[in-house]
Amino acid sequence: MAHEAVRPAVPADGADLAALAEAARDELLPTRGGRLFYAREGATGADRNDHWTAALADPDRYVVIGSYDGATVGFGELRIEQLATGERLGLVEALFVLPDARGVGVGEAMMDELIVHCNARGCIGVDAVALPGNRATKNFFETFGMVARAILVHRPLGEHAPG
Repeated sequence: MAHEAVRPAVPADGADLAALAEAARDELLPTRGGRLFYAREGATGADRNDHWTAALADPDRYVVIGSYDGATVGFGELRIEQLATGERLGLVEALFVLPDARGVGVGEAMMDELIVHCNARGCIGVDAVALPGNRATKNFFETFGMVARAILVHRPLGEHAPG
């Protein structure tokens, strides 16, 4: 019987994480807001081994691997942020499943695990980004009770301004 599974990532997962991060980047870059999201968030280097080595060693980060029938098909990356109030907030920095493995519960299982981790760390909530026009991502996060708490607006300038 086929099934999904989630586990914490380990250093030996570095090559899989790099390949998945590259696939996520390639899918998101051409979407509205994707290029600037990666430029600002620093995710363009997420396929580098030094990123994963640091993330796996950081107690305020949690990286998971999602699999289906034993094959690695996704990853999630969470960062715990200390707020000015002293409270903690979970930030889903990446959650990706290969297109051919979507719709079978891997993304849901990874998100469930990230939320469990946030609860265990005493977080007051969990944030994630859904880029404009990416209704599937927005709908996915809404199934976990997530709602918009801010809308970021942007005006491109110079060579990036619309013609």
